[in-house]
Amino acid sequence: MLSLRRTVLSSALLFALQLLPSTYANSAPNTLATEPTATVVQAQTQQNQDALTYANYTEVSVSHVELALAVDFKQNRLSGEAILDLAWHKAGKELILDTRDLTINSVSALNTTGKWQSLPFTLAKADAVKGAALTIKLADEDTQKVKINYHTSNNPSGIQWLTPEQTQGKQLPFMFSQSQAIHARSWIPLQDTPAVRQTYSATITADKAITVVMSADRKTLSSTQTQFTMPQAIPAYLIAIAAGHLKFAPLDNISGIWAEPEILDKASKEFADTPEMIKIAAKRYGDYRWGRYDLLILPPSFPFGGMENPRLSFITPTVIAGDKSLVSLIAHELAHSWSGNLVTNATWRDLWLNEGFTTYVENRIMEDLYGRDRALMEQTIGYSELLTELAELTPGDSVLHVDLGKRSPDEAFSGVPYVKGQLFLLFLEQKFGRERFDAFVKNYFNHFAFQSITTAQFREYLSLNLLNKYPNVVSEAEVDTWIEGQGLPSFLVQPNSHAFDDVDAQRQTWLDGKLNASELKTNTWTVHQWLRFINEMPRVNLDQTKLAELDKAFHFTGTGNSEIAFAWYSLALDNGYYAVLPALKQHLTHIGRMRLIVPLYQKLASTDQYDWAKSVYLKARSGYHPQTQVSLDMMFADKPLEHEHSH
Repeated sequence: MLSLRRTVLSSALLFALQLLPSTYANSAPNTLATEPTATVVQAQTQQNQDALTYANYTEVSVSHVELALAVDFKQNRLSGEAILDLAWHKAGKELILDTRDLTINSVSALNTTGKWQSLPFTLAKADAVKGAALTIKLADEDTQKVKINYHTSNNPSGIQWLTPEQTQGKQLPFMFSQSQAIHARSWIPLQDTPAVRQTYSATITADKAITVVMSADRKTLSSTQTQFTMPQAIPAYLIAIAAGHLKFAPLDNISGIWAEPEILDKASKEFADTPEMIKIAAKRYGDYRWGRYDLLILPPSFPFGGMENPRLSFITPTVIAGDKSLVSLIAHELAHSWSGNLVTNATWRDLWLNEGFTTYVENRIMEDLYGRDRALMEQTIGYSELLTELAELTPGDSVLHVDLGKRSPDEAFSGVPYVKGQLFLLFLEQKFGRERFDAFVKNYFNHFAFQSITTAQFREYLSLNLLNKYPNVVSEAEVDTWIEGQGLPSFLVQPNSHAFDDVDAQRQTWLDGKLNASELKTNTWTVHQWLRFINEMPRVNLDQTKLAELDKAFHFTGTGNSEIAFAWYSLALDNGYYAVLPALKQHLTHIGRMRLIVPLYQKLASTDQYDWAKSVYLKARSGYHPQTQVSLDMMFADKPLEHEHSH
């Protein structure tokens, strides 16, 4: 997922143990029929302890989820049943699952005679972060299937329901999920930890005017029922669903665009390079193993840039700029097909294994497709944003292998796992050379394919296959500084794009009063150069007339490019230039992407514009995703706000 950033070695015995299940991944050909199943990878669970789940997954783990759900737009809820296939690691008669705000109607198990037998269960008191544990008492040891009949709340943390008026076409309602990090438990009772991987299938019932899509193979059964199958084992956070007025346009034989009709053509043109991105990534990092790669363009309320749900990445419309200037987000979500979906962080402490690798791979895709200059500009911008963020983070949260304690894993999604993780991998690339490092990364993806791993497992693999193989290049102490140290290492070589030299020079010339804004030579500037121009401006005491001059010359206020708009409004608010407020209100009201609105609310809430900001938020709140609401409710909590869910 593209986040709010744009976002002690283990023993030899441990390494030997983790080698056992990976033998399959190394030897299997790249075909769907022979990919590892959930039961193969479950052998790792005992070493991947996740503190953010109630599930007793070291004793028994879910190998398959079968869903039969109805989409109810009148009550804004999903209802039906989930059948869980169980893989036992030790004999037992208890199953503990994760839930959040679910109503459990009944639980039953398939007994030895092949009949469903009712079971007793308890739903514990809810914890603000983890939700409520569902404990099921089983009649028999080694029970193979459990069925849970349930329904969601009308505002679960992992689902957003939109009225027709909140969509592009304004004709039909819309619903979509956002399961990462631990929000799958808000719409499915399961083991909501990345340490457990399962296959899944689903039969979804909805009104005949509604099109349903999921992160799985899709088959239409009737005008009201759609069937889905995901044959590869994935963690719970990658189970995804959306429903609304959707149409499809192919890009090639394995990729295409799902979107509301009103935006389908624009999206298809903007993301036309997606098939080439797939080819580039597969050539460099190994075959694409997920069958299809489609994009779902969501309504503007989607809280993130993108979400890497396998076979169907969820994408914000705010990256449709008309000039492909923001398509690095597509490269990022595609890169997750290797780093994250194929090789997954086993706990949310290990998030950098997903996002650092993905940001690195994303940038390599962009370089291969659009050239070194663009890739280096994007590296430089990311580094600059990270420096700004590090100045605001507590020292403990600047560690790659972050200790979350009892906090929500959503708080791990800063620029640290993304950009610091990328910078660490760039450091290794620079030290060992691209040829060696490319081979290492490709082998890493293949070795751990369809597994969830920890930072300790990565470090053992790194030591054995890079550090020890090519001695005296990078030390264990340097690796430890990157992974366990606070901030950035003193020996970091920072990225620097010479494409910004002219931008920096012209900005300074203008700041010195030697040229008017209208005299600056900007005709050839790319979006990345404009972002550099704005982002490196003085953050305080920039004269109001100077800001007005910039605005008159370049029409930043009201721009249709969401990234430039965010950069400009941030600069304006930092310098008290409130002429932007009318346009800023439109920006805050019409999109819900947290990266583009939450920092602006934060700036406003710390000034005498607090009341104005709160009034805008209260009007816009119903159109924001539940996860966005939670973040902003706390910001404007001087007076009680209505909370419709406990998370």
